[in-house]
Amino acid sequence: MRVDLFDFDLPTDRIALRPASPRDSARMLVVRPDRLADGTMLDLADALRPGDCLVFNDTRVIPAQLEGRRGEAMIGATLHKREGPRDWRAFIRNGKRLRDGDAIDFGAGVSAIASARDDDGSWLLSFVGDEPVEVLLERAGRMPLPPYIAGKRDTDARDADDYQTMFAKEAGAVAAPTASLHFTSRLMERLAAAGIGHETLTLHVGAGTFLPVKADDTDDHRMHAEWGRIDAATAGRLNAVKAGGGRLIAAGTTSLRLLESAAREDGTIAPFEGDTAIFITPGYRFRVIDGLVTNFHLPKSTLFMLVSALMGLDRMKAAYAYAVAERYRFYSYGDGSLLLPKG
Repeated sequence: MRVDLFDFDLPTDRIALRPASPRDSARMLVVRPDRLADGTMLDLADALRPGDCLVFNDTRVIPAQLEGRRGEAMIGATLHKREGPRDWRAFIRNGKRLRDGDAIDFGAGVSAIASARDDDGSWLLSFVGDEPVEVLLERAGRMPLPPYIAGKRDTDARDADDYQTMFAKEAGAVAAPTASLHFTSRLMERLAAAGIGHETLTLHVGAGTFLPVKADDTDDHRMHAEWGRIDAATAGRLNAVKAGGGRLIAAGTTSLRLLESAAREDGTIAPFEGDTAIFITPGYRFRVIDGLVTNFHLPKSTLFMLVSALMGLDRMKAAYAYAVAERYRFYSYGDGSLLLPKG
């Protein structure tokens, strides 16, 4: 499909620079095939059914942005995928100044050797020393806010908490699964009281999620791989929900992509551990999920393509036009939506 089909007008003042406070007070647009409904995230239990199950991503964002020097040249690095105990693939700012084997000094006693430049412009960074890389990043790194927020304000101490979900446990993401930022203990208690369950899986979100689609046709776009895991016990419980007539509602596009990556042809979920580069566009046949909680996404982004595959392109363009007109807040710190393709 032509990428420009997924374009829409978005005033820049709709981009949220801070999350709602409290988090569960964010607005929520419920999108069904035949109607839209306004609410807040605290209304989520009323929009779902007893026996439904929300599936959250328990990845934890690491301070994956680094600023350093190679000689006199300033080098910026955004880690996006772990390749080994001390090796990370990274997008590099000012990468033309790098050569294979160059050392980058990130300060605070943290340095890495650059090698293996990829066709997408990323480099492999091998961190020097014996300390765990997680320790080094805590010392020298900062939270990797999306470029559409970082370009409007500096990262600060609040973001260390604001950009983590209440489910964050497994360190390794360089972007938050932002739909889950809306969830609080109060909201989870309401959902449990309404008979709505929840499960967690792990998908370490990479910086590739922020990359623009530069191709003119979706067939020519290359998705970056991300590592994920669904253990056998979790897969079994999710299959039991479906067998019992409950619906699986993905809390975020990251959970959705991993669930669909683990789906068998018969609609059951297999245990999964490894990389996925699934790219979901209109025409995709969803095998597992029955709905999606998600934020509002960028024009012409892979995530807007995904929600258009779930609900239909015309339906999502109409929903987004309504959200813009009603001043919903967009992107990572913005408001939420609940997409229910079967009403």
